[in-house]
Amino acid sequence: MSRADRGTRAMHQALPPALRDAVDDFAEHLSRVRNRSAHTVRAYVTDLVSLLDHAVRMGCVDLAELDLSVLRSWLARQRTTGAARTSLARRAASARAFSAWAHRAGLLPADVGAALASPRAHRELPSVLRADQAAALVEAPSRQGPPTNPARTNPARPNPKLPNQALADAECTDQTRTDPKLPDQAHADAELTDAAAGLASGATGGAEAVPLRDRVLLELLYATGVRVSEACGLDVGDVDHGRRVIRVFGKGGRERSVPYGVPAQRALDDWLRRGRPAMVGPRSGDALLLGARGGRLNPTTARQIVGAYAETAGLPRTSPHDLRHSAATHLLEGGADLRAVQELLGHSSLASTQIYTHVSVERLRAAYRQAHPRA
Repeated sequence: MSRADRGTRAMHQALPPALRDAVDDFAEHLSRVRNRSAHTVRAYVTDLVSLLDHAVRMGCVDLAELDLSVLRSWLARQRTTGAARTSLARRAASARAFSAWAHRAGLLPADVGAALASPRAHRELPSVLRADQAAALVEAPSRQGPPTNPARTNPARPNPKLPNQALADAECTDQTRTDPKLPDQAHADAELTDAAAGLASGATGGAEAVPLRDRVLLELLYATGVRVSEACGLDVGDVDHGRRVIRVFGKGGRERSVPYGVPAQRALDDWLRRGRPAMVGPRSGDALLLGARGGRLNPTTARQIVGAYAETAGLPRTSPHDLRHSAATHLLEGGADLRAVQELLGHSSLASTQIYTHVSVERLRAAYRQAHPRA
């Protein structure tokens, strides 16, 4: 448990019983009714506990006493402590969501959060690889073999221009559902350690299976633009080899079908024929991608794999989400319809997809400035 999580838990325990129960009921509503992921629920709860702690300090002992002035005072205090515009927008969204729920549940006499304004979050352009860089990355396992020690390679650093994952989850309130098929962090840590040992000793599928697994992971991430949790959550039965599509369960449990190309099909065929049988074990189940211990590949491990191959290929620090950004941008640059890209990525709002049109325009402007004599 992180220091921030321990602080939130301590504040939660210090709340008056009625407010503490409201937090717990709202968290259960998000998880069971709205089908939000554990990441999203945790982000909401963190914001809500902070808000109610502030309300108590202002003299509120009952939830019915929460009003717009308290919400505004809370946001103002966050701003004075240096919170970014993105953080303020996220926290305001959390307060509005809680207020609406509490009003419907009869805990608030009015939806006081409906009138709460928040600063517009500033969105930076995502990090995108060039097409040749993306190709070099996905082909790296076949050309180079596995990295020397993925457990010691620095993981792909999140793009500092983008909000962190918890912020992104709560801002769009649309994070990929918690999948019980995915292993937890402790298993991921053990998997990384075992992976290094297995590569050194030739165990756990030998020197051939791991590069095949890594190749299909990279191919799928770039070919389909799926999120890393969606890729790790795939089962063998989710792959339709005849139509070359995969069935993906994304944010909010929404199901979609995403096509992939011939290179990804070759990587899948090699992995299923020669790689997966060498790594399969009692914990494998129907998982498509396997970790060093034979269980389902953990997203944390997948991020390490992507970052390690990017480093060995001499590319900028790269995460699975950077491959998702790259896939979307390259589709649009190739003439794909914006609505089609929205459906492929599983975005609930077209506004989320439109950021990639700005990426394409900026790349075009950069090329123009570099090449045109009168730029």
